Amino acid sequence: MWSSGTAAWATITPGGGSGTNTQASGDQKDGKVSATAGAVVYDRSNNGSGASVGPVTSTTTWTPPACYYAPKYSPDQLKAYLTPIWGVDSTGYEWDATQRDRYVNGKPYKDFNKDKAGKGYWWDSYVTPGRAGDPGALDCTKEIFWVDTGDAPPADVPQAITPEILAQLAYNEIRVPSTKVTLAPADGTKVNLPTWAWLDGAEFKPVSVTASVPVLGISATTTATPYSLKIDPGTSDAVTYPASGVCEFRNGSIGEAYAKGKADKTPPCGVKYVRSSGTGSYPLRATITWKIHWTGTGTARKDLPDGTFGATQDVVVQEIQSVNR
Repeated sequence: MWSSGTAAWATITPGGGSGTNTQASGDQKDGKVSATAGAVVYDRSNNGSGASVGPVTSTTTWTPPACYYAPKYSPDQLKAYLTPIWGVDSTGYEWDATQRDRYVNGKPYKDFNKDKAGKGYWWDSYVTPGRAGDPGALDCTKEIFWVDTGDAPPADVPQAITPEILAQLAYNEIRVPSTKVTLAPADGTKVNLPTWAWLDGAEFKPVSVTASVPVLGISATTTATPYSLKIDPGTSDAVTYPASGVCEFRNGSIGEAYAKGKADKTPPCGVKYVRSSGTGSYPLRATITWKIHWTGTGTARKDLPDGTFGATQDVVVQEIQSVNR
């Protein structure tokens, strides 16, 4: 059963027709809630922030939908949108006549469903922000259709908005911090000297985004939790700790900060270079894997594909200088 929210239709700005995206004003509270995809409102107050954050990339071929269907027009708004299009004759008499039959003459809708004003919504397609150039953005080609308040959208409509679709759209909005690791020695390391690597646990904590459709009273929250760090030393002959190069988060942090007296110990997370970087440096790549799940209206916790986000930093490796006597 679908329930209607209390938001007024004034919160949704009508825009282009099928296959186009519109913007919504949405309700803003302390600057933390914004609408950037038509009827969908995003709450990013628990998302990652700062100049170094970025989106996660799915570890599989799965991607969030490039387009979806959601409420867009009231009866009066649909009339205001379509009537001027029919009036300029740019779409041709045959198409205009077919459209008038569909929305005005009772085949199947009559007079834009004005007799149902306040009892449902006209649904149309939206393009997910940032996905306008994707081929999938052209997949939502179904003509504008009506859904009564409390009814689910037709079963044969692909990608009609649901809590699960909202969770996937929220996945697209997740932002996580960059993964530049702290190294010891910090200003460059030596050949055959284990280099300790760790991350500041305070910077790496779960982040989440909530997506909702206020006029339908549905929402979903997608959460990303840091799980592991993969170290690629930038050269195939380096030794990683552990041997897999994958360091897991433990007790809210990853790796262990180097301290005086640990020089003869093996780092729980780190790297050892066996060759000098010469006059250059090695591009060490650090990539965090984030476990991602969601919960939503009427839905228990479900998993989404893991996401990754990484960064590259230069590591200078020098030969150990010996003194000849």
